[in-house]
Amino acid sequence: LVKTHNLLTTRNYIFGYHPHGIMGLGAFCNFSTEATGVSQKFPGIRPYLATLAGNFRMPILRDYLMSGGICPVNRDSIDYILSKNGSGNAIIIVVGGAAESLNCTPGKNSVTLKNRKGFVKLALRHGADLVPVYSFGENEVYKQVIFEEGSWGRWVQKKFQKHIGFAPCIFHGRGLFSSNTWGLLPYSKPITTVVGEPITIPKIDNPSQKEVDFYHSIYVDSLIKLFDKYKSKFGLPETEVLEVN
Repeated sequence: LVKTHNLLTTRNYIFGYHPHGIMGLGAFCNFSTEATGVSQKFPGIRPYLATLAGNFRMPILRDYLMSGGICPVNRDSIDYILSKNGSGNAIIIVVGGAAESLNCTPGKNSVTLKNRKGFVKLALRHGADLVPVYSFGENEVYKQVIFEEGSWGRWVQKKFQKHIGFAPCIFHGRGLFSSNTWGLLPYSKPITTVVGEPITIPKIDNPSQKEVDFYHSIYVDSLIKLFDKYKSKFGLPETEVLEVN
């Protein structure tokens, strides 16, 4: 977990996490556990990782998720945290979601963001600052079968995504005892999560589409600049370009 700027405890934040990868391991390890010392790096900030509401319908899993400060990624939960819970709250939203997970593969740096503007509207309604976050290596820890657009496999995935909220991926990692065998453990690759500079957002109770588009464009530019600034430091060539879909 790499900190680039201080976060004021007098403000609330929405972290946009990219990319999703298969499981969002960087988001979970960095913001729902103390594995990388998030509370020491951002003192006074309470992180809440947002995930599918369906995960909270499963006994035991629900309690495990809540113990790590994870909340449903729905408007009621986010509204409550940003308006009834004081300041110093940071909600981490994996913006690309299931759609982004379908295209993640080692060696590819792309995000689903162009038409994802709901998180910006939420930030404006609550006056919560937006923080771009990029995890270098998130797409490297699993390999998956990519179904082309128009194929039966992609059709099935999109149907699941539409009706259930997640898309089933055919993927594999390494085995328990050897990296040369297939299994469900992630490959031994580093994931470096860089938390960028917060973007100051005004509080607008009913933001217009023009205002949402304006701050969304600022956010996209900030994410690209964050990627370009740190890509060579974490193993990518200077020629690597972040693909924004």
